[in-house]
Amino acid sequence: MNTRKRLYVGLLVASLFFLAGLLAGGWYLLTNRNIMLNRVILLAALVAVVSLFAVIAGGILAIVVAIARSKTIPPFDGIMRLANQVLFPVAVFLGRTFGIDKERVWRSFIAVNNSLVRAQKNRVPLYKLMILVPHCLQNSECPHKITANINNCKKCGKCCIKDLIELADRYRATLKVATGGTLARKYISEVRPQGVVAIACERDLSQGIQDAGVVPVMGVLNSRPNGPCLNTEVSIDEVEKAIETILKGGT
Repeated sequence: MNTRKRLYVGLLVASLFFLAGLLAGGWYLLTNRNIMLNRVILLAALVAVVSLFAVIAGGILAIVVAIARSKTIPPFDGIMRLANQVLFPVAVFLGRTFGIDKERVWRSFIAVNNSLVRAQKNRVPLYKLMILVPHCLQNSECPHKITANINNCKKCGKCCIKDLIELADRYRATLKVATGGTLARKYISEVRPQGVVAIACERDLSQGIQDAGVVPVMGVLNSRPNGPCLNTEVSIDEVEKAIETILKGGT
C-alpha cells in the first residue's frame, strides 16, 4: 500500500479510535447514572453505536484487505461504502487536527477509491460509461457554451475538450460537462451510467465520489497551472487509463 493510500486508511483507523473514545464516554455515563430512565436510554444508544462501530470496523478491514489483495469481497462492498461515507468527514477533521493539509487527505481518499474500483473487477458495458468533466477545462475565452450541449464545441484545439470528445467517441461513452456538484448529480441521475470517469480538483472529486453512491467512479485529478477553476488541464493518457480500467474491470 503506497503512502497516498496509507494516509487515508490511517485516518480511517484514527477515526475508529475516536469513535471508540465516544463509546467509552457513553459507557462511563451509563455506569455512573442512578436514574433508571437515563440508564435505559443510554444503554439503547450504546447498543446502536456499538453495532455501528462493529460494522464500520469491518468495513475498514475490508478496505485494507481489498487494497492488499487487489480484489474485493462482494458481500462486504456495502459496509466498505458505509465506512467511507461515515468516516470520510471524520478523517478530514482529524487530518486537519493533526496539521495534515486537507488536499493530501482528499488525494489519498481518491487513490483508495480508485484502488477499490479496480479491485471490484466489475466490467462496465459500452454505452454505459459516462465521462464527467468540469467546465474549467474549457478555454475561458471561448464563446461557445458546452455545458448544455457538448456538440457546441468547435474543436479548435485551444483546450483539451476536443481531445475528450474524440476519446468519448472512440469508447462510445457519454461525455458531460458540469459547472458543479448539483449539475453532476443531475447528469448521473438522468444518464444512469454503470460507471463514471470523473475529472476534477481534489475537493470536488472527493465529494463527487461520495455523491455517486453505488456507481463506481474512477477519479482523475486535473492540473491548475493558472490557479483554481481557470483554464485547467488534464492528462488525456490518464483519462484513457481510467476508461480502460472501468471497461475492463480493473485489468
